Amino acid sequence: MYDSDVVIIGAGPTGLTLALELARRSIAFRLIDQAEAPFAGSRGKGIQPRTLEILEDLGVIGPILKAGLPYPRIRVHFGPLSLQIGSLGSNKPGTEDVPYPNLWLVPQNRTESILRDRLVALGGHVEYGVAFKNAVQDEHGVQLHLSSGEFVRTQYVVGCDGGHSAVRKALGLPLHGETLDSKSVFVADVEVEGLDRTDWHVWPFAKGGSIGLCPLPNSSLFQLTLQREPAEGVEAIVQRVTKREVKQIAWSSTYRPAVRMVDRYRINRIFLAGDAAHVHPPAGGQGLNTGIQDAYNLGWKLASVLRGAPKSLLDTYEAERLPVAAAVLGLSKHLHTTRSLKRGEATNQLALHYRSSTLSSGRPLGPLHPGDRMPDMKVADGTRLFEHLQGSHATEVTTRDGVRILIRPDGYIASIGAESTPVYMGECVRTVHPYTTNPDRLSLPAQH
Repeated sequence: MYDSDVVIIGAGPTGLTLALELARRSIAFRLIDQAEAPFAGSRGKGIQPRTLEILEDLGVIGPILKAGLPYPRIRVHFGPLSLQIGSLGSNKPGTEDVPYPNLWLVPQNRTESILRDRLVALGGHVEYGVAFKNAVQDEHGVQLHLSSGEFVRTQYVVGCDGGHSAVRKALGLPLHGETLDSKSVFVADVEVEGLDRTDWHVWPFAKGGSIGLCPLPNSSLFQLTLQREPAEGVEAIVQRVTKREVKQIAWSSTYRPAVRMVDRYRINRIFLAGDAAHVHPPAGGQGLNTGIQDAYNLGWKLASVLRGAPKSLLDTYEAERLPVAAAVLGLSKHLHTTRSLKRGEATNQLALHYRSSTLSSGRPLGPLHPGDRMPDMKVADGTRLFEHLQGSHATEVTTRDGVRILIRPDGYIASIGAESTPVYMGECVRTVHPYTTNPDRLSLPAQH
């Protein structure tokens, strides 16, 4: 007997996403977090375009868009002079293929709040003040010992408990990589009286190192970043460069920028996801997004296996996500080292794919390959394909030429050209006939 099917350790964005994926598939789970209350800071504030698509599927895109804004332009200050330069994000209109093209600025605590509200609506909740102590697993399940004194029997455990993951340490998996800076970076949410909120203010040559103040949407706060821990008070540092008073410090933290990751995402029935598996510097806004996408990849696979799909499906989690994390870590390191604002399409995660996965089969169709993210498109009834993808099912799209594209529950192409199927990995398959305003987009290329 099991107390639950899955226990999720850590209720940040990764753990909450995984919980939502299980909740909407009616999988019994517990979501625990050692903190006594929800996270209160803005830390991971950049949501990438691909993650916005995931949040649409999870049913929270409206609140997320309302809670944020496109990234502001950066205003660099040199003593009494200042110059407005480019933004870390773009401000492009959405297209038929890419409905959310821009990096979206949402404080992490607000993102988590929106995900928690959605979880409650689906009948779930977070158990705060409960920590993971240790785990013993066998071929049939895992016995967890929790700080509450409970011994919990479960089928699977997922460690989403951050860079200092107790689950990872219990598995004996080291983080491989390097620390990028010798000194800790200080970050805080502060209210600065009367400071203009149009731009992200940066003082690159301030005494003691660069200072940044990024306005946080729908609040009076700025996210303050200092290149080192402040030897003097935060109030004094901010007042020196802005000539304005700090009214409050709502949250603060320190971290040392690093690129590190595990070489395994799984030990039998225990999995790692998010920062528990890979630690990023903030440059490029990749950490939170990669964690959410870990959970989005793993959630439907756990649910399918628990419903009877082959257990080998779980092997594809590490096979698909570990190379992605390695590539993203390389990008994060490059952006941190160069401090470049020219990021283009490199960071939006729309081009990440699973082409080499054992779950990807068939031949390319124009620019689309098995394993690619399925783009959005208009459907004959005026709706969008993404509206039809929303939910826990798989989807089959039939092109004008009768070619079938099978789309996994996480929006990636499983196969092109295969015969129609009513079920994919235990999930029902819905059929959509897109006949879009530009039907040639999905027509077979000319044969030679």
